[in-house]
Amino acid sequence: MSEVWEWLQYLVLGLIQGFTEPIPISSSGHMIIAQRLMGMEQHGLSFEIMTNTASLIAILFIYREVITRLVKNGFGYVKTRETQYKPDFNFILYIIIGSIPAGIIGVIFKDKIEEVFSSITTVAVALLVTGLALWLIRNLRGVKRDGDLSIKDAIIVGLAQAVALIPGISRSGSTVIASIATGMKQDTALRFSFMLYIPVSLGGLVLGISDIASDPELQALWLPYLISFVTSLVVTYFSMRWFMGIMEKGNLRYFSYYCFIAGALILIFM
Repeated sequence: MSEVWEWLQYLVLGLIQGFTEPIPISSSGHMIIAQRLMGMEQHGLSFEIMTNTASLIAILFIYREVITRLVKNGFGYVKTRETQYKPDFNFILYIIIGSIPAGIIGVIFKDKIEEVFSSITTVAVALLVTGLALWLIRNLRGVKRDGDLSIKDAIIVGLAQAVALIPGISRSGSTVIASIATGMKQDTALRFSFMLYIPVSLGGLVLGISDIASDPELQALWLPYLISFVTSLVVTYFSMRWFMGIMEKGNLRYFSYYCFIAGALILIFM
């Protein structure tokens, strides 16, 4: 019976990771809350890396055509210098620039950040901050498309992604908010946000391979981990599709309401 309960716990964690990763309500914050409510100890990096990798695979699948076009046209510009390829080449350049802040800060300070900021109170405050930011940009409708971005835009959004290393600050939320605040259209903001997610997540996976290999719990928990992985993979796909539809309509204010309510309830009851 205890084994079945353990499987259910990891199923729930996979559902939460998959559902919250694409939307602006913080997957890391909700994972901390869920583990606290279920009386589970916080897992090490290997579990986090595995569930994040599942979400990454789903995002890669959804954006596979965009990624293929960017790679093809990026190399096309390097080889031919034809102007028709330049917008996609620049977009790749801005993704690289935007990934640098989170990459550097993550490598140097990630463990310290999680140690200092992983309390329930921090998660609650971070949700309230996310809610406020979502509320402030709720009516903004930018005009910048993929080919209109600048290095300044990439740096601003990249710094926003670095701030999301704090549990409770949504990565997708911070980058979408920053992108919209710089004047991007909704679809461009969403695309740029999740293109930034890819290199940071891949970097985390590469750096975390040793953590996965040396995880003492992996042999005993391989099946629960697998349950979380598969669940996160499937749910991320459908959650991302749902969020893409919401972004088309510009209804981000509903996420701000959720963050306000969730943050307040956590402060009061936890």
